[in-house]
Amino acid sequence: MELVQSLLNVIMAITSFVMVLSKTLFPWLPLGLWIAFWLFAVNWRQLYPVLSRGACIGAGLLSLLIAFVWCTLAEPSGGTHHLAGLQVSNSVGKFVYVSNLIIIAMFCGSVQLAGTFGRWCQFVPPAPSDDQKEHGANHPHA
Repeated sequence: MELVQSLLNVIMAITSFVMVLSKTLFPWLPLGLWIAFWLFAVNWRQLYPVLSRGACIGAGLLSLLIAFVWCTLAEPSGGTHHLAGLQVSNSVGKFVYVSNLIIIAMFCGSVQLAGTFGRWCQFVPPAPSDDQKEHGANHPHA
């Protein structure tokens, strides 16, 4: 009976640990998904030249629009945000949040371009099919 009771205690302790861990990590899940997307799903070798040709202006304006819309739709309790010991207005707080998300995305791009994750972040272009080889790249269906 002692063995069964000890086994049940271990199972209860593991269950309790998993519950506390999930409650602690669950609020950070969206940020983890954001980082995973920009690190593993985006091919920065193709995106960086596009950004350097001027798409960063459009991305910056889009992030401003997102910050202004978010500011309008979701006002914090009390009307202000508490950031690093400062009390800032709603619009400044939302701009800081959106800017931080953009900075994190750019940092993920620099990590991928530096080759830090090696084979996990390699984007190999698909090999051309036989139909594409026969008709060339200018074929309308290629």
